[in-house]
Amino acid sequence: MDALLLPRNEKPLRAERPRMMPLAKLPVFWALEGRRVALVGGSDAAAWKAELLAACGAEVHVYAPSGDLGEVCARLIAGRAPHPQGSFVHHNVAWTPEVLAGAALAIADCETEEEAQAFCQAARDAGVPANVIDKPAYCQFQFGSIVNRSPVVVSISTDGAAPILAQAIRRRIETLLPPALKDWASLAQTLRETVNARLKAGAARRAFWERFVDRAFQETPEEGVEMRLVTEMDRFSANRTDTGRVTLVGAGPGGAEHLTLKAVRALQAADVILFDHGISDEVLELARREATRLPVDERSGRTCHGQEDVHGTVVSLARAGKHVVRLTSGDPVTSEGAGEEIVRLRHQGILADVVPGVAVTNGEIARLGVPRPARNSADPIPRRPGRWSMQPSKLRSGPGRDRGGPFEHGIAHEAKRPADRSPLTSGRPIADAFARFALLITSRAGAGGS
Repeated sequence: MDALLLPRNEKPLRAERPRMMPLAKLPVFWALEGRRVALVGGSDAAAWKAELLAACGAEVHVYAPSGDLGEVCARLIAGRAPHPQGSFVHHNVAWTPEVLAGAALAIADCETEEEAQAFCQAARDAGVPANVIDKPAYCQFQFGSIVNRSPVVVSISTDGAAPILAQAIRRRIETLLPPALKDWASLAQTLRETVNARLKAGAARRAFWERFVDRAFQETPEEGVEMRLVTEMDRFSANRTDTGRVTLVGAGPGGAEHLTLKAVRALQAADVILFDHGISDEVLELARREATRLPVDERSGRTCHGQEDVHGTVVSLARAGKHVVRLTSGDPVTSEGAGEEIVRLRHQGILADVVPGVAVTNGEIARLGVPRPARNSADPIPRRPGRWSMQPSKLRSGPGRDRGGPFEHGIAHEAKRPADRSPLTSGRPIADAFARFALLITSRAGAGGS
């Protein structure tokens, strides 16, 4: 999707390609089941590499005289490989260039620079990727620190600059990923063909997998969960709709470190992201690679007729079955038009949700260059830039401190309004009062300034 037409046949929005940040190394996951790997040396470091390779199902051929085998390496070779297809084969000889021919990988623990250089050259001549332990200059690939929830595998690399940092990152990730993630990942492998057969690619399939992921981080799979998930697939298939959904996401002051976890999840589930000029590249980098990114404000270099054009684009994308994320700086909950936007979308049959952003300070508002919410003296709720004050008035000093909080006052104020003053009349006064009050929170400032 390179271009999307706005209503009124205005100049099309041009999609921005994802901006990939520089990578020190390309992360690659290599399939080694049943493949031969040549490992030179019998040190403890070589033993760790041998165990890692065998855990991937490799047939690890260790070339080292018995006198050079350390205790750890000797014990490892005498034991069983962690993987059913993995194995250890010890060759009681020093390595020669001939032993590298036909290997999937070649790894060595070399004491001298001369031996490392000779091994690396022999591997190149044989067309085999080489790694010399603790000698980055002779490595065509590197091993990272690993978080193992196989089939989920996380590898961390610092490009050899700080192995201790990589280990610290691994420990942090270990605390974030529940052990049960392994079981959920295995279950996903089992269900994939069934999901593809029962749910067509698109909104229904995406919704099923998003629900699946939510469970993976909250609970342990119990007996019978597979059948329950199949039943859930049938429900998603029966309730299939071609209409997508819209999520208004707040990026806070604009940096990636200010995003909430829910905001990151929304970005990673989006098909299209409409963003303002205050959104940084590091925030957009967190979105899934396939998502289309569209700048939509007046600084995007296109002809613009304001929010109506953006709203029309959002509606057209959602009706095309897309999950649309409207990404803005600050907090959409406090935006003057967010409440009205949600009501309009829902009235058009489009599911809409809001992900609040973190509070924005006065200094951050000035830095972003966005207008500060105006204070309307008629508002029953006092506001501060970037947030609404919902504290009961009895906690504040001044007249009326013993009366109810502003939320109760606002609801009471709206409940007393004549029905003919609001289009929201359903015969349910309290429900109508809440609805009118929700609109008042997000739109009153705009109405007061007209």
